[in-house]
Amino acid sequence: MKKDVIYENAPMKRKKPATLAAFLFACLIFAATMTGCGLFRPAPAPEIPPPADNAYVVNGRIYHCLDSAHGFVEQGVASWYGEPFHAKNTANGEIYNMHAMTAAHKTLPFGTMVLVKNLKNNRTTVVRINDRGPFCRERIIDLSRRAAEEIDMIGKGTAPVGISALGTDEEILNESDHAGPGSLYFTGNFTIQAGAFGSAANAETLKQSLEKIADNVHISPIDRNGTLFYRVRVGPFTSLAQARRMEERLTQNGFENIFTVAGDL
Repeated sequence: MKKDVIYENAPMKRKKPATLAAFLFACLIFAATMTGCGLFRPAPAPEIPPPADNAYVVNGRIYHCLDSAHGFVEQGVASWYGEPFHAKNTANGEIYNMHAMTAAHKTLPFGTMVLVKNLKNNRTTVVRINDRGPFCRERIIDLSRRAAEEIDMIGKGTAPVGISALGTDEEILNESDHAGPGSLYFTGNFTIQAGAFGSAANAETLKQSLEKIADNVHISPIDRNGTLFYRVRVGPFTSLAQARRMEERLTQNGFENIFTVAGDL
């Protein structure tokens, strides 16, 4: 009977390195899935740094506002906005009035007076920047409905324009000796609302208190869904800056919850 012969130098069978690597990789994948963590993760999206005081972010893009509009000129496409935004807040805190001579620009300082020229028909108008936009490719300025009518671009909705900064609303008013609504550069009609009451007597009480500090205090009634309210207002003012100064003065004298609005709203 033959006995098994053991050859000391006979090679031993081993698992192929590739097979062993595959086995270990499978174990690692299983362990990762059991712990609820993926083995590989995509690189995190780069974070957008917080904007500076004179910047803001829209749709992931940072816009840096200009410190001064001096010498600013630009050519591109103008658009206009109207009814859906009427009586809503603009970016500078005003209430949008589509019948006023205002406009939105992405980077010009608020209060900048801008000459807008329709390059198709050479018609011009002057507007005051009080909002941000338009955030559409190639468009450089978004006009109020009235301003769009001035340069005859309502029908098509857009027009090629050239714009140039004339200065700030305060600079223009100073140069024209603070001319009123008949001035070419009249910047708007603003009032400060100090309160709104269902009682005429309460409105009159507040009016008398305000008259110790401010001129042109008046009560403006308005009907809201069948209910009459008595709004106590101060003004009008020919620029937002003038209204803001009075608003600050009233606040320093203890009047709270006051705000500036377009005069005809």
